Amino acid sequence: MHITTRAALAASLFAAATPLLAQLVTAGPLRIDQPWSRQTAPGQKAGGGFLNITNQGRIDDRLIAASSPIANEVQIHRMTVEDGVMKMRQMTDGLALPAGKTVALKPGGYHLMFMGLKRPLELGDNIPVTLRFQRQGAVTVRFKVRPITATSVSGGRHD
Repeated sequence: MHITTRAALAASLFAAATPLLAQLVTAGPLRIDQPWSRQTAPGQKAGGGFLNITNQGRIDDRLIAASSPIANEVQIHRMTVEDGVMKMRQMTDGLALPAGKTVALKPGGYHLMFMGLKRPLELGDNIPVTLRFQRQGAVTVRFKVRPITATSVSGGRHD
């Protein structure tokens, strides 16, 4: 096979695989990407959701709520360490999305909590989650379920 043909084939395969690795959704000036979650154990009643939200606009916005058919409730949380103790708190006023900034929802920080799971989150699932923003309204994003040991959207693991 000619080198140019190989390069073209490799590029097309990569382009085809990219949507499987990360999803990008926009809502007005908001760019929502890399939504993912971890698989859960049978009987586990809560799971986490992680993603990046970039506000490319000139006006602040706010993530005010979220919902999903896989859970009784989806809460916006923040994890902090106080006096050496990890604490998780629900953000009842939502999450600020400053103009021109990216807010990362990731393990150990801001994240979504899927409360009252109706079934385990299984490796490879694509979970629909509707995000509600103060200015941009509602948008549905699909969260890819990664291994229980994942620390990022790429499936990195704790060692």
